Amino acid sequence: MSKQITPEEVAKRLEKGEKVSIIDVRENAEVATGKIPGAKNIPLGQLALRKGELDKKQNYVIVCQSGNRSKAACGILEALGYKVENMIGGMNNWKGELE
Repeated sequence: MSKQITPEEVAKRLEKGEKVSIIDVRENAEVATGKIPGAKNIPLGQLALRKGELDKKQNYVIVCQSGNRSKAACGILEALGYKVENMIGGMNNWKGELE
């Protein structure tokens, strides 16, 4: 079971200036409507193919629209040896800034 983090906790970390590596697993069209500033977009279907873009030493917060795809993405990435946290509730519950 992957670790979970709330959108509020993610926003707090960003406000404090902590380096938060966010992977947004939504499709490009969804991300175009706004994403968390600095988030990297890798659609869920491309995750395994693009794993080389990620660093196993880093901790990643995985985000989608509602929290279901990010949960699946966390399962995939954990199986590949990455450290991940699932942002529960996804972008539907994000109240912070968008870019």
